[in-house]
Parts: sequence; structure tokens; C-alpha cells
Amino acid sequence: MLKHFLISFSLVFFSCATSFAQRTILHCGNLIDGKTDDIRSQVSVIIEGNKIVAIESGFTRGGSNDKVINLKQQTVMPGLMDMHVHIEHQNSPARQVESYTLNPADVAYNAQVYAERTLMAGFTTVRDLGGSGVNVALKKAINAGKVKGPRIYTAEKTIATTGGHGDPTNGGKIALLGDPGPKEGVINSEADARKAIRQRYKNGADVIKITATGGVLSVAKDGQGPQFKMDELKGIVETAEEYGFVTAAHAHGDEGMYRAVLAGINSIEHGTFMSQRTMDLMIEKGTYYVPTISAGKFVVEKAQIPGYFPAVVVPKALEVGPKIQGTFGEAYKRGVKIAFGTDAGVFPHGENGKEFMYMVEAGMAPMEAIKSATMTASQLLRIDDQYGSIEIGKVADIIAVEGNPLTDISNMTKVKFVMKGGVVYKD
Repeated sequence: MLKHFLISFSLVFFSCATSFAQRTILHCGNLIDGKTDDIRSQVSVIIEGNKIVAIESGFTRGGSNDKVINLKQQTVMPGLMDMHVHIEHQNSPARQVESYTLNPADVAYNAQVYAERTLMAGFTTVRDLGGSGVNVALKKAINAGKVKGPRIYTAEKTIATTGGHGDPTNGGKIALLGDPGPKEGVINSEADARKAIRQRYKNGADVIKITATGGVLSVAKDGQGPQFKMDELKGIVETAEEYGFVTAAHAHGDEGMYRAVLAGINSIEHGTFMSQRTMDLMIEKGTYYVPTISAGKFVVEKAQIPGYFPAVVVPKALEVGPKIQGTFGEAYKRGVKIAFGTDAGVFPHGENGKEFMYMVEAGMAPMEAIKSATMTASQLLRIDDQYGSIEIGKVADIIAVEGNPLTDISNMTKVKFVMKGGVVYKD
């Protein structure tokens, strides 16, 4: 008898608790779901906990316990995703010196500021492609609710070759150069490559980033040459796949990126001097292209300011920077899959939304640009079952921008509302 009473009481209590559970109802003037090409008007998105539970036409009336948010003058869409950021730092003329003077605690305090700026700009998820390792701790702090910021999928430390783009000791005096190895993210053989991947796994990385060619901002002369042999790339890709990592390859020169695509890398970053041969191979293999036009424009601007960059960087910036937007336009027209990425950290964090404007300038339709930062980006990260679109059952990462970005893409820089995981961070 007592047992039956307790069961009945529990069912009644659960029913009452459920009926009084608070819902959040978003009244959306326009809705872009991130998945289709449709834009719907006057839609309500209903959230319970951290999940979307209903999407209804018209403006649903809330109950006495519901929270209703008026976004009737805005365009609502999924939280944006930037597939190429460096959340630990931000460029300045002091950047090289800071690599020797800042302690990990200094880097961490700076990084949490950059993380919050990124979230407030509407980016609820980012892929951090290389830092000192503080990025792993920042990811954990954000996930635990200690710090405001986007959901971070981090590469921890970039994997490079000795003296290549990403070698952490480039530009130092001989006494400080040492001989960094796989633990520090520097490899020179297939065995080193496999060890470096396993070390990233041990250190808490979520994704893998390699520097397949020279780069612009490294204190080294070569900005384009290939920096990995095929056996090294094989070791990287095979081991990364075994550990479930998505892989990314920084690449400016064509030969290095072609090798990386041939080896099975998942995305090419920058892609400045990408040939049609490489584009076709990317289409064949399903490789994503993350263009980072914003970074190209920034380095060209700053390279013209005496002393902003070390002297060895200036000619590389002036050669590489102006070409990225044109390459993006060619790759897009050819049919290469495009995932949104900016290289924020090269330029100020929080200005990520300008990339949409540059993509549209180069010929991409506004809706496709938005989808590149929502559903396409989630597919690259292999998290599209939970993120990347506004659908019933998905996590409530939702933003709203001023006006209609399909008629004025600059509205993507005017974010008025940010919700991540059902929690409102900007309203």
C-alpha cells in the first residue's frame, strides 16, 4: 500500500514539476535555420534547458512561468562557428617580444578577454588552431561556467617541422633555440609525427593542426615552401584518424597543400596559392577550405606601418595577403566546400563577422556565407548532430542580428542577442 502511494505521489510530483518547468520563447522577426535556404518570418523558437523543443509559426504566447524574448525586429539564426582562431593572443608590434616575456598566467588572463569578445560577436563555437597549451585550460574553464566564451575545440599546440612555420623557437637567439621535438610540436620523421599526435591527445587537444607550408607571421624567410614529406603527413593523418581527430593544414604554397590533401587532411587553411589541380583534388576527397580573408587584409594593412612587423615578415605579408580573397572566389566557383574561418588573433578578436562581408564581395551568396559558419562548419567538426542549425532536439546555440543580413551582409557584424546552450549571454 505504502509502495503504491509513493509511486503515485512521485508521478504527480513529476507531472507538476514538468508543467511548471520554465521555457524560453524567442519571438523571431526572421529565422534562418542554418540548414536550408529559406528565411521564415514571425516564428517562435521554444527552448527547455539547453535544447530546442519546438519551432512554431507565429508568436507563441508564453505561460506565467515562461520567459519570452522579443526579437521581432531581428534576424535569428544558429550560433556562428569560426573554424580558425588563435584565442590565446592578439597581434601587435610587441607580439614577438611577448612570446618570451609573458607567463602562462598572463596568456590565460588575456585569453579569457578574447574569448568573451568572440562570444559577444555571436560566435558560440570556435576551432582554436594552435597556442601554448593555455587554450586547453581555457576550454575547460568555459565548459565549467567559470569564464564566458565560445565552445572551444582546440588543437593545443601546432605541429611543425624544425625551423618551419610553427616552430616555437624561431627568431630567438641561439642560446634559446634548443631542439624542440614532438612534445613541443616539432617533428622530423614519421615516428615523430605519430608521437606528436599522441602527445596532443595526452595534452587534451580536440583537433590537430599542422603547418604544411611556410607562413607569413613566423620569423622565418620562407612563406610558401612545403615543410612536410609524404611519410610524415601519412604518420600525422593515420594517427589522427585512429584517435578520432579532425585535421587542419595551414598552407599558402600549392605544393605543400596538395601533399596535405593527398595524404587525407580534412581542411586547408588560407590556401593562398591554391591551383586548380589542388581544388579538383579537394573536391574529389571532400576536403574543406577555410579561407581566412580577414587575416590577409589585416597583414597587408599593418605591413605598411614601419616597425609593426619584424622586417622578415613584411615582404611575405605584402605578397600573400592580397591574394587570399581572389583564391577564395575561384575555389568557391569551382565547387570546393567552404567552411567559415577568420584567423582571429592575427586581427582583433570580436571582429570575426567582417569575414562575411569579404566572402560576399568575392561572389558568395549571403545565405551560403551564413551556412558556411553554421551547418557546414558543424559538419567539418563532426558535431552536426547537436549543433549548426535551429532544429528540434539540437542544442540551443542561437543569435540574432540587426535587420536582414541577406539584403545587407554587414548586419552580421551587428549581433544583438547571444544564447549558448540555452543560456542568454547578450540580450
